[in-house]
Amino acid sequence: MAFDTFDEGIAPGGLRSKNEIKILICYLYNSVNDKMSKNLVTEAIINDELANFFEISAAFDELVGNKNLIESDSVDGEQTYVLSENGKIIAMQLESTLAHSVKQKSYDCALRLLSERKTARDNFVEIVKTENGFSVNCTISGGDIDLFKFSIFAPAYEQAEIVKNNFLSYPQTIYKTMLGLLTKDTENVGEALEEVYGSLI
Repeated sequence: MAFDTFDEGIAPGGLRSKNEIKILICYLYNSVNDKMSKNLVTEAIINDELANFFEISAAFDELVGNKNLIESDSVDGEQTYVLSENGKIIAMQLESTLAHSVKQKSYDCALRLLSERKTARDNFVEIVKTENGFSVNCTISGGDIDLFKFSIFAPAYEQAEIVKNNFLSYPQTIYKTMLGLLTKDTENVGEALEEVYGSLI
């Protein structure tokens, strides 16, 4: 395909054709098979510098304008989209024109971003300024009820952010660990700590 896009910020092997970007967007919706917002898809593609931000945005808008993508629900205040039948045809017939590495990187990133957003919805963290520092208030949800709530002090905002991010990375492991400690279930504690250790190596 002819190069017809701006290549600023694009890594070697990235997309430099408007049609390729459109095909990748359709491929992501067809492969992930979930409702995704424009911001999430854009982030999934630019994460590994696969295409220019402005070109992705323009390609996305064209797909919406041509009804290859149609509006779905609003999630976390963002409009989400799904593929139309014509969009599915584009994804299935033309995805072979894209490099496997490009498809895999963007697909993996899209799944990770969806997982992060779901975790953030199901588990709540609030950083509150106090007289001596910050209080990080964490809640693990079980749907209609709160399974576990706790607050931890952080002297600096940077530390509070670290606590917040780590909590959102391992909410179920934290719950499993604390439940195991409080019930003296050493097996559960050991399994939970192994999960954390395994994710770090």
